[in-house]
Amino acid sequence: MAQFASNDEIEPPRIEPAEIATRLRSPFQYHTSSPRASSELFSIKDDLDDDYATKWAEYDRLPTFVQLRSSLLEENKGSKRVIEVTKTASLERHVFVEKLIKHIENDNLRLLQKMRKRIDKVGVELPRVVVRYNNLRVEAECEVVHGKPLPTLWNSLKSFLLDCTKVLGLKPQKAKINIIDDFSGIIKPGRMTLLLGPPGCGKTTLLKALSGNLDKSLKVSGEVFYNGYKLEDCIPQKTSAYISQNDLHMPEMTVREALDFSARCQGVGTLAEIMAEVSRREEEAQVVPDPDIDTYMKEISIEGQKTTLQTDYILKILGLDICADTLVGDAMRRGVSGGQKKRLTTGEMIIGPTKALFMDEISNGLDSSTTYQVIVCLQQLAHITDATILVGLLQPAPETFDLFDDIILMAEGKIVYHGPCSHVLGFFEDCGFRCPERKGVADFLQEVISRKDQAQYWHQAEQPYSCISVDMFSKKFKESTYGKKLDNELSLPFMKSRHKSAISFSPYSLSKWELFKACISREYLLMRRNYFLYVFKSTQLLVTASITATIFLRGTRSEVNQINIYLGALFLAVIMVFFDGLPELSLTVARLAVFYKQRDLCFYPAWSYAISSTILKVPISLLQALIWTSLTYYAIGYSPEPERFFRHFILLFALHLVATSLFRFLASVCRTMVASSTSGFLTVLFFILFGGFVLPKPFIPTWLKWGFWVSPFTYCQIGLTINEFLAPRWQKTLAGNTTTIGNETLEARGLYFSGHFFWISVGALIGFAVLFNIGFTLALTFLNPPRSRAIISNEKLSQIQGSEDSSNVAGNAAKSKSYQNTTSKPQKDQLVLPFKPLCLTFKDVQYSVEAPLKKLQLLCDITGALKPGVLTALMGVSGAGKTTLLDVLAGRKTSGTVEGNIRIGGHPKVHDTFARVSGYCEQTDIHSPHITIEESVVYSAWLRLHPEIDSKTKFLVLLKIGGRVIYSGPLGQHSSSVIKYFEDVSGVPKIRNNYNPATWMLEVTSKSAEAELGIDFAQVYMNSVLYKNNKALVNSLSIPPDSKKLHFATRFSQDGWGQFKSCLWKQHLSYWRNPSYTLMRSMYSLISSLLFGILFWDQGTKIDNQLRLSNVLAAIATVSFFTGVNNCSSVLPYVSTERSVLYREKYAGMYGSWAYALAQVMIEVPYLLGQAMIFVIITYPMVGFYWSTFKVLWYFYAIFCTLTYYTFLGMLLIAMTPSFPIAVVLQSPFYTIFNLFAGFFITEPQIPKWWTWMYYLVPTSWTLKGVLTSQYGDIQEPLVVFGQTQTVKGFLRSYFGYNHDQLVIVGVALLAYPVVFALLFAYCIQKLNYQKR
Repeated sequence: MAQFASNDEIEPPRIEPAEIATRLRSPFQYHTSSPRASSELFSIKDDLDDDYATKWAEYDRLPTFVQLRSSLLEENKGSKRVIEVTKTASLERHVFVEKLIKHIENDNLRLLQKMRKRIDKVGVELPRVVVRYNNLRVEAECEVVHGKPLPTLWNSLKSFLLDCTKVLGLKPQKAKINIIDDFSGIIKPGRMTLLLGPPGCGKTTLLKALSGNLDKSLKVSGEVFYNGYKLEDCIPQKTSAYISQNDLHMPEMTVREALDFSARCQGVGTLAEIMAEVSRREEEAQVVPDPDIDTYMKEISIEGQKTTLQTDYILKILGLDICADTLVGDAMRRGVSGGQKKRLTTGEMIIGPTKALFMDEISNGLDSSTTYQVIVCLQQLAHITDATILVGLLQPAPETFDLFDDIILMAEGKIVYHGPCSHVLGFFEDCGFRCPERKGVADFLQEVISRKDQAQYWHQAEQPYSCISVDMFSKKFKESTYGKKLDNELSLPFMKSRHKSAISFSPYSLSKWELFKACISREYLLMRRNYFLYVFKSTQLLVTASITATIFLRGTRSEVNQINIYLGALFLAVIMVFFDGLPELSLTVARLAVFYKQRDLCFYPAWSYAISSTILKVPISLLQALIWTSLTYYAIGYSPEPERFFRHFILLFALHLVATSLFRFLASVCRTMVASSTSGFLTVLFFILFGGFVLPKPFIPTWLKWGFWVSPFTYCQIGLTINEFLAPRWQKTLAGNTTTIGNETLEARGLYFSGHFFWISVGALIGFAVLFNIGFTLALTFLNPPRSRAIISNEKLSQIQGSEDSSNVAGNAAKSKSYQNTTSKPQKDQLVLPFKPLCLTFKDVQYSVEAPLKKLQLLCDITGALKPGVLTALMGVSGAGKTTLLDVLAGRKTSGTVEGNIRIGGHPKVHDTFARVSGYCEQTDIHSPHITIEESVVYSAWLRLHPEIDSKTKFLVLLKIGGRVIYSGPLGQHSSSVIKYFEDVSGVPKIRNNYNPATWMLEVTSKSAEAELGIDFAQVYMNSVLYKNNKALVNSLSIPPDSKKLHFATRFSQDGWGQFKSCLWKQHLSYWRNPSYTLMRSMYSLISSLLFGILFWDQGTKIDNQLRLSNVLAAIATVSFFTGVNNCSSVLPYVSTERSVLYREKYAGMYGSWAYALAQVMIEVPYLLGQAMIFVIITYPMVGFYWSTFKVLWYFYAIFCTLTYYTFLGMLLIAMTPSFPIAVVLQSPFYTIFNLFAGFFITEPQIPKWWTWMYYLVPTSWTLKGVLTSQYGDIQEPLVVFGQTQTVKGFLRSYFGYNHDQLVIVGVALLAYPVVFALLFAYCIQKLNYQKR
């Protein structure tokens, strides 16, 4: 650790950003004033001092291979010693990076300069990538719809029917839309290129096309070359790096772990070869390199390391070192901020060795100062290492724009300008438009290509203004000198051989074994982070097994009477162990987005991810099978031979492997939670119905016998039953019968096989597991992320195709003539909403949270006032506490301690009334995903009616890291007041001309600037007259102008009925436009109903023995259970998403929780009615139940109530749990209890007395009782029961405990469960808040 410390390094002087750009192109002229920095980077061996020469001689004697992994490091007292660079500890690497980089901009520049000088010194050339593209076009094929192009149920059904018509040769109406139209250009190495354009112009498509990451559904024409090689001839994903605007990361990993994994998978590229060649040439020239630079370059050139110095370097230059060991987090798991996550997305790719970077909207969520710092680092990387960088930004600040060398300006899929940034204003002046003073160039460029904004920049007064379209701008560019110069450059041939080393021809950087090790180590890390899930699963199975053991506890009854109990217990074991693998479904779906990103970027092959996920789950399967077998086998009273115990265990272990493999496979194929859940339950329903228990093999129709052999449940059921019933204790014969009890039982069920079939069953289960895992691997390899259908309205298509061009041209003149009038005259006939102006004051506000070691103070003594008519800006660098302060003022914090005095209108703030007069626009965009923008605004207006705010004066509140105020006061004209305030502080440099004051303020008040000046700006503010004036202002505004408190007659702007109507209206639109939820659920009911009807065709009235009646009971129990479970599981993700919206809208005072809960409950009713009707209409006639109005209505009523209470149970699970994954896990014990005590596996008279109360408590027992009793409870036909004759009615009463006279009670109970679950849902939604803020 001490070896990295150095006392002779001093803080380098600060360089102004403008100077950096001029010095970058002459990188070897700049040196700091420190003795080490000003010294030569290299020395001849003869010039070394004695100690250095001795250590160098020791290093020189090492073998060449060892030398490439070793270096000399300077210790505290200036002495040197030889170390192996790969064996440094994490703290040592951190200290070493801190030594190299203290001031990010200056020291990173110096580090890159030293590295480049060392390489140039020995004549080694760095690889470069020139990206050329000719006549590039990208087309999308869209389906044309009439009306709004929204994915409604009706549009989805029409699309499905149109897909069916394709089989008949009919084709739906399609349209081809140009996203990128005829692009040609060159992205040059060593230059920073900005991609600028309005939203929707095709920037992302261009970046993906150039980096080889376009969606396969898009049609691409034209050519893209890397150093003369076509994209098809190389691996563009390894030659270049595409940085998406979407921040997709594993939420369970820390920032450092995410970067380490990325660095490990991307490898070091050609750095190892470059380092070896540099070392060889230095040895020949007798040159000794700078030890620090040598250590750094050697460490980052060694591949396969789990942790690397490059990670510490990236963390430092991107400002992520303060959150390096913080979890990335997600919507429900606290993690890093949005800006930090965005920087992590950037760092994840620039940590690799690629020489071409295509970066999409990397500034989203970042303040202007942080964006500037990131772009400065990228500029240094481009200029010094000759990297090729294309950055797409939406609205860069002026100082950020000045860092770029070239610009590509695009609009409507066309190039408007492509050339040097220094000439872009000249091009538009030639077109007649001039950029005003104090106008950012980027803002001017965005507006000048917009028809509605360009007129204000017209400067040729002698000529009348005429709107110039994007097509005209594009044509002018091609005819200009800039366009012709670009064409000439493109016409020159490119020599492929010159920079071939920069092109990757292999898809992966590491060996297959190294990639597999990286994937399996990450999977193990994720399992450790999700340990609660696995502990919960094991505990849940342990409890379930204990309950099962006490229910089926071995009694004193004869073995003959216990046969059905043993069969039920064996099948229950199959169900419980199989469903224990269900959480694998949600875990796999949740990680698919990150997997697809990393797979497409060639981090690792799909098989390495699949195999690592499979192997590490094997011990879990062993543990779960052992828990169940150990607790139930001897307690239930199976055959006591030890070998049969272990065979029982082996079968359940193999079955658990099949379950986890199946659910992973289905998740990888369906790729969404709703589709995966639906397909999963359908598959399991199929396996169970054909598994030999619900419907024994002899009763399966002949043409469906194949289903018996393709079900894994069949083999597990065969193995378990022959393991039990071929035991010696079952080899007895009854009087008058020559067949043993065991054999007769197996023959009746169609499960009679010889003993060796047990091992065939084990082999079959292992085969199923292997087959599903192969399918999982293939799905991960060939399938792509799910995407919505490309649809376009007929009206929009007409606009694109130019049907309205004539009207637009005709209107241009009128628009230009009326421009001055429309911009100078105020609009009339506007509705002005009355409101009472109020002051918001906050004094000595503090906020802290409990950390593991100490209390963490996030806000410290914040004092300020927000006055009516004053527009106040809250500024600060990332992590300063801006969002925290706004959360505290808006009352959104759900954890931590808030102290201080907050007043509204002079009175203490009360949240209920404050929510009525305030609006909080949060940083995160939380909205119902199936509502349009207009509908969202209308919905909010109904419930809030925001007042309009007139802003005439401006104000500024500036925070520093740690949540402390460093300025609170007026801005002044052109920010003159705040500029004067900071320039008056001793040592603060003056602001440059035309420099953005916001960026300047954040730069001069940063932590590094404070350390350099030796001052604390927060303390400077506390000692200033401005602070005293603000304190006096707060004190005066904290005194109420009158004794009348802020009061509203009602808590909400709408009455209860209005709230409910508004919520129901939004829920209706959300359900109607969410076919992935509503339609998939109906499709499940349709398919399961057909499957049930086909298997039990015309069996409803053919009841001549107890086995046939039991089959009907088993079928109804199974189908109703799985249909209900599918409803419960599919509603979870929907309600989870809407709950996040509820938190925001509830805190905004839009409505009461009960209004949302009631609307959520009521909107389900019509869909559930339709689902129940589908089930009844299909199954009732196919199964052939008794035709009676009473029986049909009872059947429908029981099915409807069943679907309803399962659906409301899913809503309740979300309301009572903190996150969707926990709700997914928690649903399993409910299913277990519902299944165990339904009266199916063990009937009510056979249940031990201490568990009878549970039978009456679970709703599924009432469902079976209602269906069976209503259908057969009044049937007096004879029935053969265990060789004796009884009536159907008598058998139901004696064996099942079903009494036809109790149907009224059953009906009331079935209705009570949905009502109770709905009330509990409403209560939990109101009382529980799991949003951690």
